[in-house]
Amino acid sequence: MLNIVKCLYSAFAALLICVCAQADPFDESFFPYKDGAPTYPGLEIGMTIDQSNVDQFEEILAPGEFNFVKDGSNKIKVAETVAFPLWKGYIEASRKNIGTITLTDKGLLSDNWQAGRAFPHPPDPNDPQAGLKLIWNFQRGFNAGDSETINPFWWSYKSAVTGKVERVLKWDWHFLNRMNRTQFAPLGNMPDNPSNVFRSTYSRVLEPFDLRNTQLLIHRYQDDLHRDDIWLYLGFQRRVRRLAGGQVTDAFLGTDIMIEDFEGYNGRVSDYTWEYSGSKLLLTPFLVRTPELDLEPEAPGTPDGFKFIKFGGKGGCFPQVPWMLRLVDIVVGKPKDQSHPLSRRVIYLDRETAVMAQLHNYDRNGALWKTFNICKTYADSHHPKNHGSGVPIEDCAVLHDVQAQHCTALQFRAIINAEENPQSLFSVQNLRKSGR
Repeated sequence: MLNIVKCLYSAFAALLICVCAQADPFDESFFPYKDGAPTYPGLEIGMTIDQSNVDQFEEILAPGEFNFVKDGSNKIKVAETVAFPLWKGYIEASRKNIGTITLTDKGLLSDNWQAGRAFPHPPDPNDPQAGLKLIWNFQRGFNAGDSETINPFWWSYKSAVTGKVERVLKWDWHFLNRMNRTQFAPLGNMPDNPSNVFRSTYSRVLEPFDLRNTQLLIHRYQDDLHRDDIWLYLGFQRRVRRLAGGQVTDAFLGTDIMIEDFEGYNGRVSDYTWEYSGSKLLLTPFLVRTPELDLEPEAPGTPDGFKFIKFGGKGGCFPQVPWMLRLVDIVVGKPKDQSHPLSRRVIYLDRETAVMAQLHNYDRNGALWKTFNICKTYADSHHPKNHGSGVPIEDCAVLHDVQAQHCTALQFRAIINAEENPQSLFSVQNLRKSGR
């Protein structure tokens, strides 16, 4: 009987997506919950999914998350689905793109793309380029707005068996979109950017002492065929070295995370082949901060009394947040480089925001290797500086190595702002200056 219900649900969900797309494709992408929250048979707001009832909800859980609940490692509390409306300027720019942006014969965005979601309609199952279009929406999306600072940012290395914290890295982290801006002045493209750097990322280790002042700088170019420039300043060596392209798939500073894993996928679109694998309703770690949310006590040095998301479950590897049922588009990416450590990435993209809700990485033999959950918080319930930003705020994350039974838990305070991210921060000269 349960299988019949699931089949009826799947058919109904597919029909609903189709009907909505025919009625207003743009709204189906940007306002999928305007007519109400999605539902699933037996799923109730406030309930807890655990070993006793998880089989009933396998259809709406990613495989790795289902396994974690099934074996008792985690429990999931269900929250009401809430819309995460994006910044109005980004939505307006996306509306202008309807039917105007194409892909080149090399799979790149056409030159007339200026800003916003390049392909603002839902994916077409009959379009062989649907997966490629979805990943472009993510890659050139609004994951951190035009400018974001994350400080403090704690990375805790843990045994997923014992919960022992092996090490904690404390960071200062910055993102800046230099082109295709819709939020902060100057809109469009920033001046003094002759190389057409699309986005820059800068980070610096504050603790522990042996890694203090280790810094990372990444420049991603508007031209996707231009390989990223990546520099690492090693505090203990006091020198800058340039990373080769292959090093983005190495374990970064002893964590479970590769540079290519940052934000879910931090590589070039052209480094993978991309396939659309359908759309579905999925429980995801999207949340609204409420007084009832059980948070960590204030961390030492945390500005404004801000409190981190608490981790629990087996090994302390699971964010203790309620999950929402949301519409996602599934994209499967396969590396073109045969020596890559992964056989594929399975990416669950949130339909409304085009940010990554969850990620599953599979090893060369096709076995599940790592899961990556990224908590997203409704901006108007987060730090007061984020209210009205129209950005799905990153609030916690965890990269879980299911084979090594190890995890890297990320806790942080993300602020959408322009003041802390001058262009000069994102330079090799700044690496040397800051490392002195």
